[in-house]
Amino acid sequence: MSKPKVLLLGTIDHAHKIWDSLSSIAELVNPSASNRAKFIEECKSGKYDGVKAAYRTFASVSVTGLWDEELVNVLPKSLEFVAHNGAGYDQIDIQACSARSPPLRVSNVPTAVDDATADVNVFLILGALRGFNSSMFALREGKFKGNPPPPLGHDPEGKTLGILGMGGIGRNLKKKCDAFGMTTIYHNRKKLSDDLAGGAKYVSFEELLKTSDVISLNLPLNKNTRHIISTAEFAAMKPGVVIVNTARGAVMDEAALVAALDARHVASCGLDVYEHEPNIHPGLIANPHVMLVPHMGTWTLETQTSME
Repeated sequence: MSKPKVLLLGTIDHAHKIWDSLSSIAELVNPSASNRAKFIEECKSGKYDGVKAAYRTFASVSVTGLWDEELVNVLPKSLEFVAHNGAGYDQIDIQACSARSPPLRVSNVPTAVDDATADVNVFLILGALRGFNSSMFALREGKFKGNPPPPLGHDPEGKTLGILGMGGIGRNLKKKCDAFGMTTIYHNRKKLSDDLAGGAKYVSFEELLKTSDVISLNLPLNKNTRHIISTAEFAAMKPGVVIVNTARGAVMDEAALVAALDARHVASCGLDVYEHEPNIHPGLIANPHVMLVPHMGTWTLETQTSME
């Protein structure tokens, strides 16, 4: 009896032994296609017939394109399961996968990323509150703090942290920010149990916008959350608010963010993700009050290995 096939979309960078061990129970298959058109052609040709499961990385989108209805419908009928190496799965049309007969099951790695992403979250919160960014650049230019020096920053102690999306990363962030004396409020689609909330207060979306000193975006990107923060939402926030995003860039309208920063209604922000990454809005790059990190929330050896 022939072995089932497992398709690798992307690369294995760390868990080589575990991947290779699958060869004892499955035939490991690699695509030869280098772009979406060729990959779809290979699917239609029957090259991947017999593939039962696929493993895909975030970067494999350069080969397959988004897993939209077009792609899902040409995948081999034998495919039953896809393991997505990432917490966010906005590259995959879950409705299209569910509509297949039988449905195509999709898994992700929501817990493996919690610590590392929340760590970057804290780094951005502290950096944006304290206004470190402009002086870090001035120091490298031989100007020490800068001339003139930057405005005084703010301590996290006593500030209200509003977490929009209190999933695993949001809850991890709340615990870390407790150590800095911050008070946490949150908004979710549904209120968490007291145990999961860990002392954070559930509030409406509107109250979170109005009362937070720091707003952290930790929600998934989907059709309902795209641009959930835009011009009207910035206007509802406190003057001088600090905003941090380690979720997905498109949950926030970057052009509206730039306008709010230029008007100084938003005092500063820290970003790890971008609406059109790797392209970044020039208004963000030019603003000294913006801390920018190039999507490094999970960029650690330990976390990448755990994800694989």
